[in-house]
Amino acid sequence: MPWQSVPLEESLPTCQRGDTFTVSEVKMLEKQTSPPDYLTEAELIMLMERHGIGTDASIPVHINICQHNYVTVESGRRLKPTNLGIVLVDGYYKIDAELVLPTIRSAVEKQLNLIAQGKADYRQVLGHTLDVFKRKFHYFVDSIAGMDELMEVSFSPLAATGKPLSRCGKCHRFMKYIQAKPSHLHCSHCDETYTLPQNGTIKLYKELRCPLDDFELVLWSSGSRGKSYPLCPYCYNHPPFRDMKKGMGCNECTHPSCQHSLSMLGIGQCVECESGVLVLDPTSGPKWKVACNKCNVVAHCFENAHRVRVSADTCSVCEAALLDVDFNKAKSPLPGDETQHMGCVFCDPIFQELVELKHAPSCHPMHRGGPGRRQGRGRGRARRPPGKPNPRRPKDKMSALAAYFV
Repeated sequence: MPWQSVPLEESLPTCQRGDTFTVSEVKMLEKQTSPPDYLTEAELIMLMERHGIGTDASIPVHINICQHNYVTVESGRRLKPTNLGIVLVDGYYKIDAELVLPTIRSAVEKQLNLIAQGKADYRQVLGHTLDVFKRKFHYFVDSIAGMDELMEVSFSPLAATGKPLSRCGKCHRFMKYIQAKPSHLHCSHCDETYTLPQNGTIKLYKELRCPLDDFELVLWSSGSRGKSYPLCPYCYNHPPFRDMKKGMGCNECTHPSCQHSLSMLGIGQCVECESGVLVLDPTSGPKWKVACNKCNVVAHCFENAHRVRVSADTCSVCEAALLDVDFNKAKSPLPGDETQHMGCVFCDPIFQELVELKHAPSCHPMHRGGPGRRQGRGRGRARRPPGKPNPRRPKDKMSALAAYFV
């Protein structure tokens, strides 16, 4: 194997301690590291044997991946993945990493070996394995939208037809908004795809940025009489805090100081569901709205008011956050010439007459079927039942920091 031997000019002579040598040349070479080469067929088989995911009969199955156009065989019998193969692996890994990693296949092979040795029951192993793959199949089908997004970006003209909408927080270039369902944002420079809420409209939100990742916020809306909330495309797909789940907007974010988060705009416990919090919609003026971040409850209030802000003070009766409202001078419901009033939306008698409780046409796209979901509309005062705890985050500095780090 002379091709693996050390070249003569790189071999060192026999040296002993104390020997001296004359420096014949001094030079500096500028180089950079390069990625490892593609696997050869022999290296692929060695890896399969190392992880225990094949027999002498099943190892040559890599021929099938060539026939399915997942890889191509180049010079030196090296296997180069195609775009289709890369997208499939990325999609499987995004939905269920065990469909790509050798762990689950290796575990099945070990069970088969135990059956051959008489240490495991065939029917029990078969039933358990079928149950595992059945569950994985149903989970994959439920999450197939993630695979569709990758396929559309790589193999369809949808990525080319999308319109620039918001800037990526990594490369600061415009991402394209692809409206075809499932709608999503795609950054062609970073080659990243970000899922968005469905069944609504998406537009840029005042060119404001998320303080965590510098992505530009977008605004999701279900209509003029429905719900709307801003969201960060990156946080929506990669929750920044442990108490958040994938698919949550800024109205459920627990960041302690962001002006768009639940900590700053949350008011109090929802009037219908147990887990929801009523959050002020800062984009709804002059027809202001307060909406639950879990169910489809929407309260229209303070129409034609100039400004509505959530105060750091809380109600002494129900502990909900107080609202500071600046009314229109010509249409102010306050006595005299007053235009500004601060009070609790649940307990203040002036605010109670200005609140109209309704139900949005559709609930939060990631929380369908939750408590409090009803079709139709109703009118009434938004009064929280007594005795319900207020889940709104504390606004004092130390409690906010504790909530942030815990």
